[in-house]
Amino acid sequence: QVQLVESGGGLVQAGDSLRLSCAASGRTFSRQPMGWFRQAPGKEREFVAAISWSGGSTYYADSVKGRFTISRDNAKNTVYLQMNSLKPEDTAVYYCAARQAFTGSSYQSYEYPYWGQGTQVTVSS
Repeated sequence: QVQLVESGGGLVQAGDSLRLSCAASGRTFSRQPMGWFRQAPGKEREFVAAISWSGGSTYYADSVKGRFTISRDNAKNTVYLQMNSLKPEDTAVYYCAARQAFTGSSYQSYEYPYWGQGTQVTVSS
């Protein structure tokens, strides 16, 4: 079983930066593709970014490309989301998610069986 705990959310102004962290338990983290998703009030959960188990491949939603960076430290069982140039439309609860070990990266939320509890990011204008 994998447990995920996000941290790093908060209230910032437009143009500011935040770095989210997701600490994972379990012995298979280094072989699990990871993803970040977000859900704004009244909207469906949407893909933000994903990273392969090795960290060699990354994927981004068009809305965050060039502003957000996903990375991972397999020695620390942690995945990060560096968010720069934040906009009010980035306001949402951000969730970390993990796929099963030895699978490929995905932008589809239903392909991630493990989820964290979420961390709130609020960007004021």
